[in-house]
Amino acid sequence: MKRFSTLFAVALTAAVCLFSACKKSERIVYLYNWTYYTPEEVVRKFEQEFNCTVKLDSYSTCEEMYSKLRAGAKGYDIVIPSNDFVSIMLRQGMLRELDQSKLTNSGRINPKILEKATYDPTMKYAVPYALSATGIMVNKQKAKASYARSYAILADPQFKGHATMMDDMREVLGCALVYLGKDMNSLDDNELDGAYTLISDQWKPNIIKFDAEGFGKSFASGDFWLCQGYPEIVYGEVDESRWDDMIDFFIPPEGGPATLDSMVILKDAPHYELANEFINFIHRPENYALFIDEFRYPNVVNPSADEFITTKPMYNPEQAMRCTLKEDLGDGLDKYNTLWQKIRFSN
Repeated sequence: MKRFSTLFAVALTAAVCLFSACKKSERIVYLYNWTYYTPEEVVRKFEQEFNCTVKLDSYSTCEEMYSKLRAGAKGYDIVIPSNDFVSIMLRQGMLRELDQSKLTNSGRINPKILEKATYDPTMKYAVPYALSATGIMVNKQKAKASYARSYAILADPQFKGHATMMDDMREVLGCALVYLGKDMNSLDDNELDGAYTLISDQWKPNIIKFDAEGFGKSFASGDFWLCQGYPEIVYGEVDESRWDDMIDFFIPPEGGPATLDSMVILKDAPHYELANEFINFIHRPENYALFIDEFRYPNVVNPSADEFITTKPMYNPEQAMRCTLKEDLGDGLDKYNTLWQKIRFSN
């Protein structure tokens, strides 16, 4: 009888475990996010608390993400596009309204950030994830002389053959526009022509390549001495013990391009309820602090997380807040694309 009871208990335990595993496998949320942009510890906590699995796929540019979805990719629940693509996806009916009853942490979002989110200031469709700004990284161990801490550095001959800018027309043309004292979202033909001339004549001779995400590894190896781009890509490839001695990061005084990434739910999301829970979970102060600690962003989105943050950000919040969001330019984007093709593919 004792042996039968033991066998029954083992069988029952196995059945419960199998049932729990099945239930967990049925509870899935599919996240489509930028490379190097998902806080692993927060994901593990969410899976444990909600007895589910988070499936992650990644992209390197919003254009890649958008093209894949427009081509018919299905199954994704949450996407984290930049502000200009949130605007585009809203206009094209690609997003589903959020369940406001689930978003109990929405009141923690910085009102100054929502002022920038003119496409959806009430978070009907999009909840801010992070504000990030691009800037300039200099390898202090390779620079042979002093240098300007502005966009003028891109024309400094000491960096010829060792400089890179992002493979992104809005970034490159935007930097040129603000350096010339213009609006980085300008559609004025004369202003755009001035930006094109600056890039082609003064910056491009120094640039070895336009690179969207691989520049961090090349900076860490010493091949690139000057990079314009997202600092987390460089800091993520350089051992933290070498940060102070190797990296000089700055956002030029002229300002520059900023991006407000937001969490949205796709129109045909198969796991809508769990997707809403995930978005809300991210903004629990202690969870958002884990995100900031992992990626070292300046925390300008969720101030209530400040008391839980244990690391120093890559740059201060004031620098990020004075940068300008890249706006959805609609049909005007064709002007940028025309100039970009000339920049990218002409000698």
